Amino acid sequence: MIVKNSSLSVDTEKLRKKILDLAMRGKLVPQDSQDEPASVLLEKIKEEKAQLIKEKKIKKSKPLPEITEEEKPFEIPESWEWVRLGEILDVRDGTHDTPKYLDSGVPLITAKNLDNGSIDFNNVNYISFEDAKKINQRSKVDKDDIIFAMIGTIGNPVLVQEEYSMAIKNVALLKKIYYLNMKYILRCIQFSENRMYKKSNGGNQKFISLKKIREFTIPLPPLAEQKRIVAKVEECMQAIKTIEDSSKEYEKLENQLDKKVLDLAMRGKLVPKDSQDEPASVLLEKIKEEKAQLIKEKKIKKSKPLPEITEEEKPFEIPESWEWVRLGEVAKNELYSMADGPFGSNLKKDHYTLSQEVRIIQLSNIGEDGWRNENKKYTTFDHLKEISRSEVKSGDIVIAKMMPAGRAIIVPDIEKKYVLSSDAVKFIPDTRIFKPYMLHLINSPVFKKQVQSDLQGSTRPRTSITKLKNILCPLPPLAEQKRIVTKIEEIDIYLKN
Repeated sequence: MIVKNSSLSVDTEKLRKKILDLAMRGKLVPQDSQDEPASVLLEKIKEEKAQLIKEKKIKKSKPLPEITEEEKPFEIPESWEWVRLGEILDVRDGTHDTPKYLDSGVPLITAKNLDNGSIDFNNVNYISFEDAKKINQRSKVDKDDIIFAMIGTIGNPVLVQEEYSMAIKNVALLKKIYYLNMKYILRCIQFSENRMYKKSNGGNQKFISLKKIREFTIPLPPLAEQKRIVAKVEECMQAIKTIEDSSKEYEKLENQLDKKVLDLAMRGKLVPKDSQDEPASVLLEKIKEEKAQLIKEKKIKKSKPLPEITEEEKPFEIPESWEWVRLGEVAKNELYSMADGPFGSNLKKDHYTLSQEVRIIQLSNIGEDGWRNENKKYTTFDHLKEISRSEVKSGDIVIAKMMPAGRAIIVPDIEKKYVLSSDAVKFIPDTRIFKPYMLHLINSPVFKKQVQSDLQGSTRPRTSITKLKNILCPLPPLAEQKRIVTKIEEIDIYLKN
């Protein structure tokens, strides 16, 4: 997550990784010369392991190779030791067979059930008690064990917090032999996921073997320092979560304030009225007169008139100097001032080009907060001639038909030419209407509510150019349109700062 305000931009995921990196290098908390060195702890673990093997509580495993210098990815403090997981832990794994699934029984935990540090029991397969008993003879999961995925998304470790009735499949199991802070081991696995993934085999479905897990190297601090590291990491992670939560709350509040400001603006309650302003009715009359003249001169074709606005349709009262209009009524009096993108067959992958000729405006470019310069696709100048009705110029307004429908942007001046994709509509307002006001209007609750109330399709709900032309818009006098935009921009700057 990227957390931003006027003076700060923080990538919290990178910050989490950096904290773990410092922790694993011995740079997060100070060393203490009074701590018993990790070499002594390691010797105690070996002695305890030998005793458990003697008592037949754990099986004797194949001796692990000496750690080479090449296997040590970075330097660690003198009181630490590089160790293999199999040296300090009892490393096992669950079944790799697929038992018969039942409607109820014992949950079989797989990689898909390991979710952000916890076990998700909501989406599990169940197996019989007999099958679970067989699996658990060699891989019973107990409290304070660590389990993590061996297949697919390798890692995603979980420290088991309580006793569960379950069995595991394609999941590694780490059991403590002697005094170790298992929360520290958990952080080690989290930190090492990339390195572990590189040691995996397979194509699309990666897999790391039990042998490679046992031989995997981690840095081991003194036991006392393990505890200090865990405490500091948890303190830092909690601080990051607080930052994220605060940022989300602020974003939510900011979004609500933005909507409220636009709602007040469209009701005529954001800026004072001026009796000297030319009423919107006069402005509308001029647009109609010009349109009639252009039709008479055969410069544009006569279009089917939009339906009269009834009193029942008006969602709220507006000032006397304002007028309710349909979006199509205030489009510029020229051919294709409102047009949608070409049908799919008229602009498909065959028409794309690697050369930067005509930028295709896609849904991903129409952001909630403006133009998004991503997912760049182009067609040719020659093909644009065949779909010229869908050409867009910088400064035009483009409205998304879906995902969600109704959001709008002004096209920036960064490409030679533009053309719409099939999921977008261009809108060029009349020159006597302030374009930034129309952009705010289209992005306001009053406009979006109308769009969202009349969508077609269940899987991918969308609007159409016909429906957009009929949307009701509150139109103030031109001078007031400009005052409204100035006030919205002032408030926006204030909120961001």
